[in-house]
Order: sequence, then structure tokens, then C-alpha cells
Amino acid sequence: MTDLIDGMTRGEDLGQDCFVCLSAGGGRDMRVARMAVASLLVAGMVSGCGSGPTLQAATMELQKDMQRLETDDVFKSPIKKLRIVERPDKDLPCDKGKFQRVLRATADEDRKTPDVDGHLDLAQTLMENTLSQALHYKMAYDLSQMDWKDARLIEGRKDVPGITVRVIVVPESPTWRLVAETDCLPRS
Repeated sequence: MTDLIDGMTRGEDLGQDCFVCLSAGGGRDMRVARMAVASLLVAGMVSGCGSGPTLQAATMELQKDMQRLETDDVFKSPIKKLRIVERPDKDLPCDKGKFQRVLRATADEDRKTPDVDGHLDLAQTLMENTLSQALHYKMAYDLSQMDWKDARLIEGRKDVPGITVRVIVVPESPTWRLVAETDCLPRS
């Protein structure tokens, strides 16, 4: 069922508030409108086909993350025993003509209580705050982990330039085991 309202049609399958304009002709105004829409579409496709993120940009950001971690108020303390296990200085092939870089680090949080769950909660919160505030990662929160008694998994992401960080938090030393890696990207 359709009703004609001021030159517009409303149909049941379009929804109560959806309208479709009916064209009475195809004159000059219609051609100008079509050309304008076509040129906007072409311009949108051309601008959307940029080179995208590159390994070079992601590597620079990953190196900055390593420096931020090393100079962070919490992790620069010798008590935390921050150790950079693998620096992001080697191109690792991951696809045809594409590579990625990896940063691996460990650090320790002294256990202040015999409560393992409390220790894991504290260590998880401390690392999530560092990753989100000092290193500017967007964190993914998994509330189902609150019941895990032996470990926690932290995950964060920087969509631009394309870096994912994962940290395993465990009660034994080293408490934090961090792996940050770039997406599989072209070099430049």
C-alpha cells in the first residue's frame, strides 16, 4: 500500500518514515544532479585509495612505544626489571611484499600479598593504565577474565598506524610478558 504525499511515495516495506522522491521528468536539473553525484563518487573513490599505513610509519610508532615504556614513571624503576627482549629493528616477512616488526618485553611486579587473584588484578590494572595513558592504545576489556586464577590477558590496539599489543600477566616472575607487533604492511 502506498500513499501519495506532496509528490512523494510512502510504502509499507520502506518503513513509516521513509520517503522516495518521484521524478516527473529528466530535464537539465536531473542531469546536473547525476553529474554532481557521479563526480562525488569518483572523488571519494580516488581519495579512499590512498597508500594506507606503511611498515615505516608503524615501526616509528612502535619504537616510540618502546621509548615511552622505558621512560614511563612506573617501568623505569629498577624494581620493575623491565627488559626489552626483542627490539623492533628487523623486518619479518609475513606476506608477499609485506613485513611486520615485533617488540617483546618483560617486567616484574613484586607480590605485595599472598592473594594471587589480587596480585593479578593489580598488575593487570597497572599495565592497562600504562598502555592506554602513556602509550595511547585503545584497550579491549574482557570481563570474563576476572574469574581466572592463574593469568590475565591484556589486549590493545592502535588502528593507525596498525599496531596490536598483547600482554600476559602471570603470578610468577616476570609478571608481564608483552608482545607488540605491527600489522603485515608494505615497507613504504
